[in-house]
Amino acid sequence: MANSDWGKNVVLGENVKIGKNVILNHNCIVEDNVIIGDNSFVDSNSIIRSFSNIGAFSNIGSNCIIGEYWMDYYNDHQKHEHPLIIGQNALIRSGSIIYAGSSIGNHFQTGHQVTIREKAQIGNNVSIGTLSDIQGNCKIGNYVRLHSNVHIGQLSVIDDFVWIFPYVVLTNDPTPPSENFVGVHVHSFAIVATGSIIMPGLDLGQDCLIGAGAIVTKSVEPYAVVVGNPAKKVSDVRKVKNKITGELVYPWREHFANYMPWDGIGFDNWYASLSLKNKDHLAIVD
Repeated sequence: MANSDWGKNVVLGENVKIGKNVILNHNCIVEDNVIIGDNSFVDSNSIIRSFSNIGAFSNIGSNCIIGEYWMDYYNDHQKHEHPLIIGQNALIRSGSIIYAGSSIGNHFQTGHQVTIREKAQIGNNVSIGTLSDIQGNCKIGNYVRLHSNVHIGQLSVIDDFVWIFPYVVLTNDPTPPSENFVGVHVHSFAIVATGSIIMPGLDLGQDCLIGAGAIVTKSVEPYAVVVGNPAKKVSDVRKVKNKITGELVYPWREHFANYMPWDGIGFDNWYASLSLKNKDHLAIVD
């Protein structure tokens, strides 16, 4: 199945399905039972491991490992079937490692050297920044933005339209070291600012704002602004004003639309167009 436009030393396994107009650069390895959709590009020295399914129009940078082994491989050196599904229009930048056994939606994007462990469930239009680490068994919704150097502990749940800024840590072990993990739940439209640490098992309510550097030790109610160590509520986001213009700036969905599904029509019009099921899924609290 070699293609004359491919780079040198491309290795293909058995039962590989390569779509139309796919480019594989030098030294790429595509293992058994892999599917790569039409018009995709895999840069040099990347490995696509067995049972990976990559959607059409996807781009994978150099030195990536897609479908990385679980521990069971290192126990017996047999290729166990843990399918990885990545949707269409993915952009996975160089040095990133995505483990087998996860499901990732369309329009997924990473920075460089991102790690995503096994059994992650990630929705559509998600961006994960450089050097971020998503541990196993996490659930991440749609239109979530994680900036660089973010650590998401196992069993974390992040709902739709959440912003998490650099150097944030979601922890999961109440009595370290132990195996009694309990994840953080970040609800829709919440903002977690730079350098915050969230203790295990907490709920961060819809539209809350966690101030930079906060150490959050208690669950946060919807729309609350919390700051400090330990973090305490100091305001309601609906009272926060732009220091330059004096205008209200939250809820952010009413003032920010770049790359969001309501861009050009406004949040209220977009929300009104949703089905009742999708409105219930967002569960906006007044």
